[in-house]
Amino acid sequence: MTNLTGWDKFILILVIIGALNWGLIGFFRFDLVAAIFGGQLAAVSRAVFAIVGLAGLWAITLLFRNQHRNA
Repeated sequence: MTNLTGWDKFILILVIIGALNWGLIGFFRFDLVAAIFGGQLAAVSRAVFAIVGLAGLWAITLLFRNQHRNA
């Protein structure tokens, strides 16, 4: 695996939070983000969902980063 920057580690933490939230939804029908921030339609919840989604997109680049450095 490539050396991760502080930003990359932060992104991975957000992706893990998102994955754990999806696991809670799938297994227990409990949305932790919505419960903390006032429901799925609350502005803060939607912002958290959007930020986690963007983190997921950034995390895709981590899959290919090592290949570019070795090429």
